[in-house]
Amino acid sequence: MSLKLSDVLAVIMAGGRGSRLFPLTVDRAKPAVPFGGKYRIIDFTLSNCINSGIKKVFVLTQYKSYSLERHIRLGWGFLSNELHEFVVPIPPQQRVDETWYKGTADAIYQNFYSIKQENPKYLLVLSGDHVYKMDYADLLREHIAKKADATVAALEIDKYEAREFGVLQVDTDSRIVGFQEKPENPVPLPADPDTCLISLGVYVFSLPPLMKELEEDAGKTGSAHDFGKNIIPKMTREQNVYAYRFRDKKKNRPGYWRDVGTLDAYWEANMDLVSVSPVFNLYDPDWPIRTFPGVEPPAKFVFAQEYAGGRMGIALDSIVCGGSIISGGRVQNSVIGANVRVNSFCNVTQSVLMENVELGRHSQIKKAIIEKGVKVPPNSIIGFHPEEDAKHYHVTESGIAVITKSHHIV
Repeated sequence: MSLKLSDVLAVIMAGGRGSRLFPLTVDRAKPAVPFGGKYRIIDFTLSNCINSGIKKVFVLTQYKSYSLERHIRLGWGFLSNELHEFVVPIPPQQRVDETWYKGTADAIYQNFYSIKQENPKYLLVLSGDHVYKMDYADLLREHIAKKADATVAALEIDKYEAREFGVLQVDTDSRIVGFQEKPENPVPLPADPDTCLISLGVYVFSLPPLMKELEEDAGKTGSAHDFGKNIIPKMTREQNVYAYRFRDKKKNRPGYWRDVGTLDAYWEANMDLVSVSPVFNLYDPDWPIRTFPGVEPPAKFVFAQEYAGGRMGIALDSIVCGGSIISGGRVQNSVIGANVRVNSFCNVTQSVLMENVELGRHSQIKKAIIEKGVKVPPNSIIGFHPEEDAKHYHVTESGIAVITKSHHIV
């Protein structure tokens, strides 16, 4: 049986509270958090769908969804209604009962009415808070070729990093024969004792087996109603469930995938973008990342007073978005969002500045995340003394200072 992409409905889980990304999620859901200068985190999953030819997408929202729904409306309304293409946010309908979503599986179960209206053969279940580039059509073809009931996208990673993920055990045909949820002692691959296979939270289901499993799970009072904890382990024991190994086909190695669910992981993933040969390439014409385009003018760099004590507007190994002016300051190894102003004699390194940030003169910023619209006073020093920063800002375990409008900047 060949793949018809019109038989596929993608459902993106985008209702997460994102407590580990606090304070960036005070006013928005995790998938709506800005990333990479001009994007929102959900843009990567949505771009994967469009680039894979999948143009029927539900986005299940829940927690503080206004920012996310507005972004989808402004940036993802280009699909053709006449061709029955759409990206549609769906808030909780409470069709089943009066509760909010109790887990990822329950979110799908509560939206069965909407899903069945589209009559898909295959349901592609995705997360809205991961950064990666994957051709879902390859995943679907393998699902069909193996006559699977479910297929789980998986990644090979170091055994000692696998403790934070769901770990899969597979046979020689990639059929999943075991599953561990965040194990203390992950079971490695038989051929490589230092490597594990982890679930990426990307699933393909043939619809009838999934409906049966979710209906049974909905009636279990002790269930977490979660794909990773309940549905996949049970289907692994009873049905044909396979792992699809996610690889970078151009470089013939495991693909790039980041869960940016913590502040440290979020900062690290942004830093992955700015090297000369970035670990994650935003400049691949074969796989464009789409977003709301904006109408900002080009970025500008002013003052070239190289003599002693002069000003030099310069950015090195950095991303600088439209509308930003580097006015006599220096930016290095940083991600600068739209309409940012870096004033004279500032020095910014290893930092993420979201849109409309303004740095007053002589400010020194290192290893910081600065939220949209923050005005940093002149002569501010942030990121050099974590213990002192922690008195005024949110500071992560690795020493990343996170500054929002609620903080009193000193």
